[in-house]
Amino acid sequence: MSFDGTVTRAVTDELANTIQSGRITKIHQPDPSDIMMTIRAHGKNHQLFFSVNPNFARFHLTKLKFTNPQEPPMFTMVLRKHLEGSILESIEQDGLERIVTFSFKGRNELGDVSYKILILELMGRHSNLIFVDKETGTILDSLKHIPPSVSKRTVMPGQPYSPPPYMDKLNPLDADEELLRRKIDYNAGKVQDQIRNLFAGLSPQIIREIQHRAGLINRDSLPQAFTDTMEPLKQGEARPQIIRNEKETFSVIDLTHLSGNKDSYDNTSVMLDAFYENKAERDRVRQQAHDLERFLRNEYQKNKKKLKKLEQTLNDTEKAQDDQKNGELVTAHMHQIQPGDKTITVIDYYEEEQPEKIIPLDPDKSPSENAQQFFKRYRKRQTAAVHVKKQLKQAKEEMAYLDTLIQHVEMATTEDIAEIRNELEAGGYLKKKKTSKKPKKPQKPKPEKYLSSEEIEIYVGKNNIQNEYVTNRMARQNDTWLHTKDIPGSHVVIRSETFGEKTLHEAANLAAYFSKSRLSGQVPVDYTLIRHVRKPNGAKPGYVTYEQQNTLFVTPDEELVKRCRDRAKQN
Repeated sequence: MSFDGTVTRAVTDELANTIQSGRITKIHQPDPSDIMMTIRAHGKNHQLFFSVNPNFARFHLTKLKFTNPQEPPMFTMVLRKHLEGSILESIEQDGLERIVTFSFKGRNELGDVSYKILILELMGRHSNLIFVDKETGTILDSLKHIPPSVSKRTVMPGQPYSPPPYMDKLNPLDADEELLRRKIDYNAGKVQDQIRNLFAGLSPQIIREIQHRAGLINRDSLPQAFTDTMEPLKQGEARPQIIRNEKETFSVIDLTHLSGNKDSYDNTSVMLDAFYENKAERDRVRQQAHDLERFLRNEYQKNKKKLKKLEQTLNDTEKAQDDQKNGELVTAHMHQIQPGDKTITVIDYYEEEQPEKIIPLDPDKSPSENAQQFFKRYRKRQTAAVHVKKQLKQAKEEMAYLDTLIQHVEMATTEDIAEIRNELEAGGYLKKKKTSKKPKKPQKPKPEKYLSSEEIEIYVGKNNIQNEYVTNRMARQNDTWLHTKDIPGSHVVIRSETFGEKTLHEAANLAAYFSKSRLSGQVPVDYTLIRHVRKPNGAKPGYVTYEQQNTLFVTPDEELVKRCRDRAKQN
């Protein structure tokens, strides 16, 4: 997988035919590394997406939905000030390098014509989106600021823009067979290394494709294989495809050297949407949830250690009966104790065989004080046992709750993470962030909607706030509720009184998939009517008890989940 120069060329050509000469109407920044532009062109609104994420740097048109922050970041404000209402005049790629320049024509505050450029540099962890005044060459702002202390190439507002250092590589689309015969030296090391060093924008998988087409590398086959591989792209005929085998790979050039299931797409943007949808989302969630997940796992381990200590304490409290018995035996044989005795041997008449028993004594205490000491220890251990059992129950409940939250974080979207954080703040686990602004009215939870093959609505809570909303507020008394048996997971509700076995099986599959056992086989899923589900007073968020349930065993099926999700989106 590589967003190389060939993919950059395919997207650039696609955008030139789709949104060039369009007007910028909206600009948002859903994530610190992402920018979304709405462009009105040819009577339609198009969503242009940029990302400089180190792992998923890219740009393309998208139909995916993103959640925007309540307060727009500074870079967004700068872009809005200068670009909203402007015309996108041109989109140009520098050869086959992964550098694309977007040129805009607009008007400034005085009404004078103004020219701005947005330069996208796709260079892995060095990727950046830089906004430049075209007339002065001055940087107005950038997604990533790079001060002189970090790099010789400074990228800061007010500094002149300078392009990244080039290696003077050739454009593969300009190469012909004669050039390749002159440039490739079969006696000067690996051919793939020579191709990579000579030509810009070619990923290792494209070079492997050229070699595969050439068969045995020789002077006759490689040049033709090279030009044949590049020809469709040179003619503007990208062939977007995703190949799935051990890993997923995408390309805009036919990859004949790879085996696996190949899905072809009508355009490059649709392919990139399909490829990056879950990967980029999971990466974004991982970044946002890293500290949260670490906190939850630390709390879980603390409670696990606490549980172990409590169990040891409980074992000690079980000696309370021995203390009581020793106190009574000392009382019964008090006349035999002499001052200074360290032990006393008595007949244990509590045992059927009445054996002799040696009881330790405190030589500094009287017989009566020794007996009272045993009774005092007995009462203390009895009292401790009550408290320890209570603490044991609380620790187990706390671990179950934290285990559920960890599972929710692992399956969460960015919106879910915010709700989980709010839940922890409300529960006193995390401190609320101080802000001078008035708190906004809490938004209604949005559990995920699915549609069964029988066209029945199924709702899934992705965190405890959503679980409580789905179960306690959204569902009706005769709706069916599902949850994995004794396994942390989501609350699932079938919003209908009548449905078939298919819907029940698909809902059970959703419950198993959105649980801690999503990678297991034959996961037990309980189901019952909502009227048999109760939340105990004082229980943790998302915790319920239920009765009159039946149990299904299902194996989580990701493809089934996708079909139910897609069906709901299309409905």
